[in-house]
Amino acid sequence: MTYDLIIIGGGPGGYEMAAAAAAAGLKVALVERDHLGGTCLNRGCIPTKALCRSAEVVSTVRQAQAWGVTTGEMTVDYAAAVARKDQVVSQLRDGVSTLMQQGGVTVVQGEARFVDAHTIGVGDDTLTAPHVVIATGSAPRGLPIEGAELAISSDELLAATTLPGRLCVVGGGVIGMEFAGIFAAYGVDVTVVEYCKEILPPFDKDIAKRLRSVMSKRGVKMVTQAAVKSLTRSDDGIVVAYDAKGKEITVTADAVLLSVGRQPVLPAGLEHTAVEVTRRGIAVDEHMLTREPGVYAIGDVNGLCMLAHAASAQGMVALHHILGKPCNIDLSIIPSAVFTTPELAMVGLTEEQCAEQNREVEVKKSFFRSNGKALAMGETDGLVKMIVDSATRQIVGCHICGAHAADLIQEVSMTMCCGATVDDMASAIHGHPTLSEVLQAVARQF
Repeated sequence: MTYDLIIIGGGPGGYEMAAAAAAAGLKVALVERDHLGGTCLNRGCIPTKALCRSAEVVSTVRQAQAWGVTTGEMTVDYAAAVARKDQVVSQLRDGVSTLMQQGGVTVVQGEARFVDAHTIGVGDDTLTAPHVVIATGSAPRGLPIEGAELAISSDELLAATTLPGRLCVVGGGVIGMEFAGIFAAYGVDVTVVEYCKEILPPFDKDIAKRLRSVMSKRGVKMVTQAAVKSLTRSDDGIVVAYDAKGKEITVTADAVLLSVGRQPVLPAGLEHTAVEVTRRGIAVDEHMLTREPGVYAIGDVNGLCMLAHAASAQGMVALHHILGKPCNIDLSIIPSAVFTTPELAMVGLTEEQCAEQNREVEVKKSFFRSNGKALAMGETDGLVKMIVDSATRQIVGCHICGAHAADLIQEVSMTMCCGATVDDMASAIHGHPTLSEVLQAVARQF
């Protein structure tokens, strides 16, 4: 079959691009080897957020009980949370399938392989198109240590229907911290072992430190600057041995989650193309075009930014290029969030990155404890840190730790995308009482 566009991978980047391309009049084939929705919908963003919400509800009930509010007897049923998670995933997956059907996208089920740059084999079928987009995503990265096979990945932990008594999380990144928060809320004894000096290395240090402090108070044991050396099975569980400041220490757990990053999943047959693969992933230009004319790579597979919404944005950039239309999407302004309790969110540069670039900036902070809505919610454990260019007054970075941080960061992201200044944010009228006032509060300090 001949198409205008073949997209390999049905994750957010792939299916959203497919729908938009079909709406633009292109004949589109979307090849997916598993379920539509990719890692994000089936094994990542959505199921973890469903579990995060269930854990948040459990924590909220406990908080209400601490305030003396009668809530009745609480039953902490993790199996019910898993069932809800599965229902959410199923509903959204059906929605994606309907979107493809109604949009006129041909969904081809199976493993794609390159026969040549513009010919894709799927089982016994052959598809051709002048434009091919690789959107095959990523998979959990392993760790070359003794006994690594005793650990489980985030995919396997998501599939579990029962709680371990003790969980050791190797890796204090986004995935590791979200799972640590979920399982700690359900009473699991959680230990996080992180190689770097601080958890969440890409995040601002002040924000990461604040989350570490909050989670430590809630019983999560945090070990940083620690290199895991081996996993061994004992009568009491799995023994995790790690080096910390020159000392070998062990922790025993019933389950060990290995969350040390992700690596691109490459389609078969790339050797039949001119596509270049680097250590990071498939090399692309600013249009997401590879070294092979007409072949693009979007999302995790190119390693530029492993976030679902980044993949979606990159897909739109590639589609604009295919259609020969100008594109005003700024891929340098991509917000990100961690759905722990409290949430973390960031956009733009950190204070450390500004210093490395010798950029003249001003930095101000505001705290949730002085916000009326946060106080009423009982969510006073929060901080906003804003970074502004001294010359232009434009916001170059913002970092939030606190309730609804993932939602609050969007105002900052929009301000940055529009080229507005911190003074514009300070003068804009914010509703009261709302958490958004914490952004106005920090903006008015500049």
